[in-house]
Amino acid sequence: MLQILRSTLAGAFCRCQTLYSSTSTSSWTKVVSDAEKIVGYPTSFMSLRCLLSDELSNIALHVRKLVGTKHPLISTARGFVYDSKNNLQLRGLVVLLMSKAAGCSKTADPPLEGDLVSGIYPSQRNLAEITELIHTAFLVHRGIVNIMEVTSSHGSLKDMQFGNKMAVLSGDFLLANASTGLAQLQNTKVVELVSSAIGDLVQGVYYENARTDEEKVTDDILMTNWEERIFLSHGALLAKSCQGAMQLAKHDTQVQEMAFQYGKHMSLAHKLNSDLQPFLAETSFDTMPFSLNSAPVILHQEASGRDIWINQLKQAKVNGRQPDYPKLHGIIKAGKGVSSSLDLCHYHGNQALEALRCFPASEARSTLENIVCAVTKF
Repeated sequence: MLQILRSTLAGAFCRCQTLYSSTSTSSWTKVVSDAEKIVGYPTSFMSLRCLLSDELSNIALHVRKLVGTKHPLISTARGFVYDSKNNLQLRGLVVLLMSKAAGCSKTADPPLEGDLVSGIYPSQRNLAEITELIHTAFLVHRGIVNIMEVTSSHGSLKDMQFGNKMAVLSGDFLLANASTGLAQLQNTKVVELVSSAIGDLVQGVYYENARTDEEKVTDDILMTNWEERIFLSHGALLAKSCQGAMQLAKHDTQVQEMAFQYGKHMSLAHKLNSDLQPFLAETSFDTMPFSLNSAPVILHQEASGRDIWINQLKQAKVNGRQPDYPKLHGIIKAGKGVSSSLDLCHYHGNQALEALRCFPASEARSTLENIVCAVTKF
C-alpha cells in the first residue's frame, strides 16, 4: 500500500515541490503575511469588532484575575494578542483566499448584488469572521480544566473554578455572536453548512476526550477512523466554510465541492504536520510528552500490530504508571509510523492541490498552493 502511495506521489507531488522551490527559504510567517496582503487586510483584525465589544471587554477585566495561575484561558487569551505561529486566523484567511480565487460566478442568475472589495464579496468576508469566531470559541471552551486534576501548582481551587466559569461565558459569547452573524447572511444553505460544522466540532472534541484515558490509547483504532475523527475536530469547519463562501457567490456545485475538498485535505495535512513535529524537529523533543493519539503513533500501531504495541507501551511505563516518553519516542522513530505519516501528509497536500485545478490561475490560487506546500515541506 505504501509503495503504491510513494510511487503515485513521486510524480503527482513534484508540481508542489517545483512551485515551492522559489520560496523554499520563506517561513510560514511570510506565507501568511503574503496571503494577508492579497485579501486586503490582516486577518487578525477580522474578529476585532467582537473582541473590542463592551461585553467581552468586561469579561477580559475578570480574566485578569487569573494572571499568575496556570489556567489554560490565560495562554489562549495571550494567543489573541500575539500568535507567533500565525495559526490562529488561518481558517478565515483560507476562506478569503478561496473566495478571491473563485471570483465571480458567471452562471449566477440573478447576478449577485454587492460590491467586490479586493475581489471578495462583503458576505464572504463576514463568513470568514464567523469562521474565526467559532474556532476561537472552541479554543476557549477547550481551556476548561478538570477540577479533580487541579493541584496547588496550578493555582488556588477558587481561581481555577473562576477560570472555568470565564471560559464557558466567553466561549458562549463568541458563539452567540457567530450565530447572529450567520443569520444576517440570510442564506439558508450556508447556515445549514456552518451549523453542521459546529456539530462536527462538538462530536470531534468528544472523540478526542474519549481517548485521553490511559486505558483507551491501546484501542485498535485504524487510520481511517483517525482521519474521520480529525476531520470532525480540525477540518469540518474550514471545509464547510470554504464551501459556504462559494455558495454565497452562487458558484455551481462542482466549484463548491472542490472548495470543500481543499479545506478538508489542507486541514488533515496541517494536523499531520503538527503531529510530526516532535519526531522531526531538530531540537530535542524526545524529552517532551507527545500525544499517544497522534498520527505517527497510530500508524506505528497499525504497522507493528496491536499486541506488539500494547507490550511496547507496558514496557515503556515508569513504575507501571506514567509512560516513559523518551523511550516511546525512540520506539516510534525506529518503526514505520513517522515515514507513513510523512507519506500521508504529502498525499493530503497533493489532494488539496488537485482540488485547486478547477480555479483559474491567479495570485490567490498560487497563495493557496503555497500554503499547502508550506504545510507539507519538512
